Amino acid sequence: MEKKRIYMDYAATTPIKKEVVDAMMPYLTEHFGNPSSVHGFGRDVKKAIDESRMTIAKAINAAPEDIFFTGGGSESDNMAIKGIAFAYKDKGNHIITSKIEHHAVLHTCEYLEKHHGFEVTYLDVDKDGIISLDELSAAISDKTILITIMQANNEIGTVQPVKEIAELAREKGVFFHTDAVQALGNIEIDVKDMGVDLMSFTAHKIYGPKGIGALYMRKGIKLHPLIHGGSQERKKRAGTENVAGIVAFAKAVELATKDIEGHASRQMQLRDHLIDSVLSRIPHTRLNGHRQKRLPGNANFCFEFIEGESILLSLDLLGVAASSGSACTSGSLDPSHVLMALGLPHEIAHGSLRLTIGDMTTKEDIDFVVDNLERIVIRLRELSPLYDKFVREESQHV
Repeated sequence: MEKKRIYMDYAATTPIKKEVVDAMMPYLTEHFGNPSSVHGFGRDVKKAIDESRMTIAKAINAAPEDIFFTGGGSESDNMAIKGIAFAYKDKGNHIITSKIEHHAVLHTCEYLEKHHGFEVTYLDVDKDGIISLDELSAAISDKTILITIMQANNEIGTVQPVKEIAELAREKGVFFHTDAVQALGNIEIDVKDMGVDLMSFTAHKIYGPKGIGALYMRKGIKLHPLIHGGSQERKKRAGTENVAGIVAFAKAVELATKDIEGHASRQMQLRDHLIDSVLSRIPHTRLNGHRQKRLPGNANFCFEFIEGESILLSLDLLGVAASSGSACTSGSLDPSHVLMALGLPHEIAHGSLRLTIGDMTTKEDIDFVVDNLERIVIRLRELSPLYDKFVREESQHV
């Protein structure tokens, strides 16, 4: 009997849609010219890049010249943070971020602290993972040049008050960058209405290929380039363009944003069914992140008395793909820095499970996962000395 295979790790990556593959294939075969070449082969692919830039810009209400293609979300984050830091270091050396950012942001900030003398404030978050605007305001000084706060968290799904952060940054004369890697295609994005200065994206979270991303940067901002060697991307990012990836990214954005309300509504129904089922059927379980202010397809739980890795392995044996946190740190034995920032103790943070929903997820998939998850948790708790101790202590109180 063939094992059932259910993918519930869409926050880590997504499969490439057929329409996206069809759009990119010609630029891997017959349209192979270098966009910098002046002949027809080059002009053909340069036109494709220009059209793709317009498609992505339109989806987020930006100008095409404000979109810069990169190798992915991590590069976009690095490009924004280091680019602003080095371009405006004469103005100040202070950066503000939060303790629950993706490591592409946190490690970049740590690098600037350690090697270039920058000062970084890492803001606390509340129990749901949301920063305090008052604490952010108090942290801003006359040396602050950049605030970088993600729009939506990749682990717990919490959505930050980005528009309010942007307003505060603008009042203080500070640049504001947001990592929108998880938000694109899941939340409606309007960079002009939101008032952000810089925003990072990637294609592989929205059914596009890996290795292609973009940075939105508002016109008039200086940016010190990370990569030198050519005039591509208006001298902000040297290197021959990944034409097939750019075309595919644009197609993925077009598909992901054409009915974003309907897409989000469907995912929220499935997400809420998943959350309600888990919390009602499995005791001593905590939902991580804000109950309402969260990504439509994200559910993150902590199961007391057991470790998340054991749950993951048990689910994998059944053909279910899930995660215990960020894919970028899945090899780490340390508990999630995001869950620790919420104030969870180590023993509970270790018992985390992230289940994320995508276009191919069905209610039947969720019911299968919950049925088996309940059995897995019961079995693992029977083997847990922590749970045994809890039961004995509870029986003494009865």
